[in-house]
Amino acid sequence: MKLYFKQRFFSWLDSYDVYDEAGNTVFTVEGQFAWAKTLHILDKNGAHVGTLKREIFTFLPEFCIYKGDVLAGRISKELSLFSPRYNIDFNGWHIEGDFFEWDYTVSDASGRQIAIVSKELLNFTDTYVIDVVNDADALDALMFTLAIDAEKASRK
Repeated sequence: MKLYFKQRFFSWLDSYDVYDEAGNTVFTVEGQFAWAKTLHILDKNGAHVGTLKREIFTFLPEFCIYKGDVLAGRISKELSLFSPRYNIDFNGWHIEGDFFEWDYTVSDASGRQIAIVSKELLNFTDTYVIDVVNDADALDALMFTLAIDAEKASRK
């Protein structure tokens, strides 16, 4: 299953639409005006399915991932000089990517590929393609990608 994750062009807050290969809206991501960056993920029917929330008082960016209202994991930036490194406590997943952080692979602890994420460069807004191996991992892969994108944006 491929998900196309595209930031809305006219949006005061971070807002994204997530489409499937047929162009159908699968998820909507809505930013919330708050002290800490908060993104709410809604399914195609408008039901809340997840939240991504930045922790405020941390030295390096850290994001909590909630499925529904239950804490599912955390992703935090690690101090590194050249290539980005993350401390990931989410489904036993880890990432490997390129120096520019535009393309990366998400795998589980056993090395099984979960998703391939790539950023499309010639767009007015942030646009990603998330190629998920198992459809059941689509929401988790989206939240994982949102956390990495939010961390990158927090460095700017």
